[in-house]
Amino acid sequence: MTDPTATDAENLSVLVTVWWEAVDSFAAVLEHVGDDEWSTPTDLPGWDVHAVAAHTAHLEALLAGRPHDDVEVVDAPHARGMMGQFTEQGVIARRDVPGDALITEIRESTTARHTQLLADPPTDASAPAPGVFGAIGWTTGQLLRNRPLDVWMHEQDVRRALGRPGNLDSAAAVHSADHLMQSLPFIVAKRAAAPAGTVVRLDVSGHAPVAAVVGDDGRGRLTPGEDGEPTVALTTDRETFVLLAGGRRAARPGDVRVTGDAELGARVLAAMAVTP
Repeated sequence: MTDPTATDAENLSVLVTVWWEAVDSFAAVLEHVGDDEWSTPTDLPGWDVHAVAAHTAHLEALLAGRPHDDVEVVDAPHARGMMGQFTEQGVIARRDVPGDALITEIRESTTARHTQLLADPPTDASAPAPGVFGAIGWTTGQLLRNRPLDVWMHEQDVRRALGRPGNLDSAAAVHSADHLMQSLPFIVAKRAAAPAGTVVRLDVSGHAPVAAVVGDDGRGRLTPGEDGEPTVALTTDRETFVLLAGGRRAARPGDVRVTGDAELGARVLAAMAVTP
């Protein structure tokens, strides 16, 4: 989460650092993937470990100023919508690229981008993001908030697929969960259709609790978790929350403690996934 008392330049600098650390950790995990492990399925439909690495290589190459891979997407029902088709192109274009070459591409692209960001640091979070990301309406702040989330989430996809848990307490882990927690008002008010006056508190271990309050206009707003008596309270750990908010896996019995309105709590949990 950005610091509201800091300048845009300061907040964006922190995000660049978190992204850079996330990239290094992800690449290090990929360097230990065995030859027979690249085809291991992940929680993402249609994507194995190789596809997750290829996707990351694709987006980081674009950010480094390299051209998009404009290839035909066929037989990919998991690639939904314009963005799904776009990202699948990068995966398809790298389908026959060896894992070691994907790691090299990630390292080279991110090093080039990191060098650019250090030489010319971003100072305006509201400025259009570069390249294709700006073309779809993203700001610089939105892009730099999303990159550490995306890279860290995909590291976790690989770790779960290969049974190698870890890196759940890094700066990228904290950033990712904080960022996903900001979606609670949308989940409660729109997805779960909670009525006006509803207060849903979310308490994720290692994070300040937050609450979504539904106003008379039907819109949700985020408040500190201590504000108001909650209609329902959800308490869980960081990994469980990220799996839910990332649409990776449903919570196992007992992974989320629900107090208060159990039916509303179940609706909110069922609507928690906010990443594509």
